[in-house]
Amino acid sequence: MTPEIVNVQWNTVALYPAGHYASRVMFAPSVKLPSGWQFGTALEAEGAAASDGSVSFKPVTFETLVDSPMLAGRHFKRVELDPGAKAPVRLNIVADEEKDLEIKPEQLKPHLALVQQAYKLYGSHHYDHYDFLFSLSDKLSGIGLEHHRSSEDGVDPDYFTGWDKQAIKRDLLPHEYTHSWNGKFRRPADLATPSFNVPMGDSLLWVYEGQTQYWGYVLAARSGLWTEDQARDALAMVAARYADNRPGFSWRSVQDTTSDPVIAARRPLPYRNYQMSEDYYAAGQLIWLAVDARLRERSHDRRSLDDFARAFFGVDNGSWTVKPYTFDDVVAALDAIVDDDWAKFLRSRVDANAPPLDGFAASGWQLVYTDKPSEYQKSAEAESKLADHSASIGLIVSTKDAKIADVRWNGPAFKAGIAPTATIVAVGGREFTPDRLKDAITAAKGGNAPIELLIKNGDTYRTFRVDYRDGLKYPHLERAASTPDRLSAILAARR
Repeated sequence: MTPEIVNVQWNTVALYPAGHYASRVMFAPSVKLPSGWQFGTALEAEGAAASDGSVSFKPVTFETLVDSPMLAGRHFKRVELDPGAKAPVRLNIVADEEKDLEIKPEQLKPHLALVQQAYKLYGSHHYDHYDFLFSLSDKLSGIGLEHHRSSEDGVDPDYFTGWDKQAIKRDLLPHEYTHSWNGKFRRPADLATPSFNVPMGDSLLWVYEGQTQYWGYVLAARSGLWTEDQARDALAMVAARYADNRPGFSWRSVQDTTSDPVIAARRPLPYRNYQMSEDYYAAGQLIWLAVDARLRERSHDRRSLDDFARAFFGVDNGSWTVKPYTFDDVVAALDAIVDDDWAKFLRSRVDANAPPLDGFAASGWQLVYTDKPSEYQKSAEAESKLADHSASIGLIVSTKDAKIADVRWNGPAFKAGIAPTATIVAVGGREFTPDRLKDAITAAKGGNAPIELLIKNGDTYRTFRVDYRDGLKYPHLERAASTPDRLSAILAARR
């Protein structure tokens, strides 16, 4: 919470009897909010708030309570994203300041389109109403957390007021919204536990999160939250990560990373590119790009992953009773669309010690590098305050304090002896700036002199010489003319 915002997650304040089904323990929740505050939640209020700010909600099961957080604040706006619908979809916004709530018509338009493009994709909904709980704050921590009839989505305060610079954030709502279908309604069987005492299994997170990551990008493009160029540039950065900055595939697989929520608990990891962590998200996304391309190729572009989404996630329209699935269910659904050996196709990528990059060529595009970043990458680096040189000298450095965020295992910087968490003090004898590092990488291209970096590690200063000669490298996707342009068809809005 902050002086202006509170995010109530009921599991942090609830006690319940152990050993009982969470779907059979009833709660009658209530809160007391500061005067004048408004709120959003999937819970249904029992009448209006009292004069002292107290709000009571209709009784729900503990399972529903935990899945229905509240976002409340002093500066609040609610926007209907499907006006007049029987199952309302609402954007509940809280902000640090009133000015951050301003939404221009051209910014609202793609948010309205998101709901319609999701309905065109899935052909159903699995809620009686859906509430985005959207915080715009640099005081409250950011978040992206799915729920069945809502989602917690937290970004910087200038999501609307700095629209042109915030493209990197605009796949968040499509991703979390997709989870209402994939992850909450259709849920991997080992995640569908009867109570919070029973440990969850994560074996199908490459479907739960990987396909959701895929649809998050696709729906961002189809709705207009991204342009198609922005979507391709975002995918190019994912492709580069797995083509050149995941040496951990020499010993790990996508399937193995589904254990990370248990064994790593999202703690910071040095040499993440080698240790890998939760790669079932982005690498899983690339697997589903390959599946989509193959469905299109095998059907002469008459069938696609859209058909799978409708058949698999679009069943039982209007119901939000959890419908678990197994790997065999996924395979059977794909087989019903296009006959193929889908078990082998999926397992050969999920279990492989190699990144799943073949979907790009099959979609008619290839990864290339130039010495100029895309506008999307510029926005991403400005937002993250990181300069990503992982494809060239093999390090990522903070543009704010010059601290080295990551070093590519066995890359040029690694071989020079540079490690994460150290700080670059100078480049070629001059004080570090992000531009001076770029200039040094450019100047070394085709020459004989190494790149000299003065680095501080603890209280020790040392000069390192990085032997690298290929210049700046930034990823882009380029058309491969020999293959039909399936990627553009994937990203195009559904009419």
